[in-house]
Amino acid sequence: MTESTAMTEPDHEATGVKRLFLLGLGWVFFGLGVLGVFLPVLPTTPFMLLALWCFARSSHRFHHWLLTHRLFGPPLQRWERYKVIPLTAKIVAVGAMSLSMVYVGFFTQAPWIAVVSMGALCLIGAGYILSRPHRLPDGTTP
Repeated sequence: MTESTAMTEPDHEATGVKRLFLLGLGWVFFGLGVLGVFLPVLPTTPFMLLALWCFARSSHRFHHWLLTHRLFGPPLQRWERYKVIPLTAKIVAVGAMSLSMVYVGFFTQAPWIAVVSMGALCLIGAGYILSRPHRLPDGTTP
């Protein structure tokens, strides 16, 4: 498999009920991602990444369609090929997690164990996000 086809062809495709389940789940995630474009409290990117993952395992056609989509395709291609998270997305994600922690920690009556658990999960998520590159490797084109 060449580098150009590696991005558009999933590693393996499920069959039967598993394929239908993943295909349906992919469309649910895609729909939630589209809603996220219009609703500021609903994130778009994680749902599109989940949809891409589901389509990669259920339908070559829909996987390719989402990867080449006019609006959603370019960032998904950068993620799939290089695991790139744009700097603005990193700032928004870590900022949203931080604001959420401040809100839950100081303005709710959440039990301390919930706040600590949320903090730990946010730290893990922020660590992962910040560990990904925010630019394409040198010499590559978008």
